[in-house]
Amino acid sequence: MPSTIRNSLVWIFDAFEREPTYLSKRMFGSDAAYIDGLLCLVAADRDTPWNGLLVCTSQERHAALIDEMPALRRHPVLGKWVYVPQDDPAFEDTAERLTALVLARDPRIGVEPKPRKRRSQSVLPKG
Repeated sequence: MPSTIRNSLVWIFDAFEREPTYLSKRMFGSDAAYIDGLLCLVAADRDTPWNGLLVCTSQERHAALIDEMPALRRHPVLGKWVYVPQDDPAFEDTAERLTALVLARDPRIGVEPKPRKRRSQSVLPKG
């Protein structure tokens, strides 16, 4: 049964609505934004630490993003990504800046999604 609880942070992705390559998918009970096939941002409206905007990036790019947006920090569970918690005073400004960077195709944001593994069907022996 699909969840009927709406994520209060999906407004962040409104900036992408006119972008032809924008795709939104559910991920970890949150909403993920893809641009040009890259996983860019995840809006998570759940319990700590899943309560903010996650930036899909590589660890080599953390320092440059954090220098530019000091509200960002390394995610405590998904250490390969940075995030800004929803309760940070700079949350809305940071979210706005991040969506602008995504739309500008900033190379620091976006990762290739891992292909989903198909479940192999087990073959039962006849008999």
